[in-house]
Amino acid sequence: VFLGNGPSGICLSYLLSGYIPYFKRDSLHPHPILQRKLEEAPDVSILDQDLEYLSEGLEGRSHSPVALLFDTLQRPDTDFGGTAESVLSWWHETDRAIPHLVLGRNAPGGAWHSIEGSMVTLSRGEWMGLPDLSFKDWLKQKRRGLRNNRATAEDIAQYYQHYVMKKGLQKNFRSGTVVTSVRKVSAESISSHTQKDLQENSDSFWNFTEESTEVFQVDGFFKTVKGNKEPFSIYAENVVLATGTYDSPTWLGVKGENLSYVHHQLSALEEAVKNNSIGIMSDPVLIVGAGLTAADAILFAHHCNIPVIHVFRRRVSDPGLIFNQLPKMMYPEYHKVHQMMKEQTAACPGPYECYISLPEHHVLSFGKDKKCIFQDKNGCQKVYKVSMALVLTGSNPNLSFLPNNGIDLAMDSDQPVNPKRNPIDVDPFTYECTQEKGLYALGPLAGDNFVRFVQGGALAVASSLLKKANKNPP
Repeated sequence: VFLGNGPSGICLSYLLSGYIPYFKRDSLHPHPILQRKLEEAPDVSILDQDLEYLSEGLEGRSHSPVALLFDTLQRPDTDFGGTAESVLSWWHETDRAIPHLVLGRNAPGGAWHSIEGSMVTLSRGEWMGLPDLSFKDWLKQKRRGLRNNRATAEDIAQYYQHYVMKKGLQKNFRSGTVVTSVRKVSAESISSHTQKDLQENSDSFWNFTEESTEVFQVDGFFKTVKGNKEPFSIYAENVVLATGTYDSPTWLGVKGENLSYVHHQLSALEEAVKNNSIGIMSDPVLIVGAGLTAADAILFAHHCNIPVIHVFRRRVSDPGLIFNQLPKMMYPEYHKVHQMMKEQTAACPGPYECYISLPEHHVLSFGKDKKCIFQDKNGCQKVYKVSMALVLTGSNPNLSFLPNNGIDLAMDSDQPVNPKRNPIDVDPFTYECTQEKGLYALGPLAGDNFVRFVQGGALAVASSLLKKANKNPP
């Protein structure tokens, strides 16, 4: 059972539906050592090879060796602007399929359905694609091109839904499901009359291996078309956590943050503009944060001529600031925001109207009269009256369905799971949780934050599950 139907869950479903990758004969990989390793066993699928051996020595923009391996097999020289073809060929071996269910709140594509459709992705469009169905080719069929090599969120959400249909995976997907609890139970305690499953032909799910004394019980409810909630319980030997991090926006934890004019999602600003509750003549909108979502909010407000006060903790030149890591050519709009942050501070007005930047400031409180108090690094305070406030400082996964919110599974088991600072502790070559056998974590929960790199985790999980199911040929 997988929890989450975003790109991680879709990719893993593809691999577990019997789609097996092999090294394409006569293809040449630009990495000579990897090429030599791939030529050693061309008849053995990548899933059945030693992933640690194959990925040894690879370097790139991810900390996960398997993520780098699967990425370079699919897009051999993409980081150097090349367009070399994948060195993989895919075979559909139905006898190696493993029965599974993918549970998700939305349609397949996960959080991509919750993002404003016209938003342009940070990653290049071709990096958003899943195995054996080029995103670029799919977009061409729609008679569309990639703007500046990047795609819109709406395109991506549609592509993921199309992928599930095109690859025949829809029988494994259940949308409209909310999981409320995942816990270990003893196999004997499961009486046959409690086995309510979401699959009609569910027999295969109960063929637990002889030695499994404990299994996972997954409880939740299914939202019907009429809006009713139908409860379900599923039992599985293995559970994959692929729920991403889009669930719970981070709060600052300051006084007045729960007031009605303080929001934690960009959609609140879009909504306010749509229903004319704010406009050109309004008091400024306060935007807190210095990541890409905050930048998107600034661009949106700028486009609508809405005044903005922008507060963030870091220095503008801080190398940790995402803007200092993005190539200017590829990201002209984010470069513009970065320029505004530099040139338009409250201390020295610059060329941009309707925007004030307050670097190295933090919010002390939000007042009922919509007056917000900020403090700089020297302890000096400023007060501004605003029309609404957007706190856009990142988000955390919601793991409330796990015992102790999943904290025991994290690298630091004293702190909540956080994709950047404290991911779930997994084995790098199987993605199985080190603290709980049979439980796997994929994507941002395991520290992989880009679509192109979450797929290596799916490869690792599929390889591990095939070994467990004895579906690996010798």
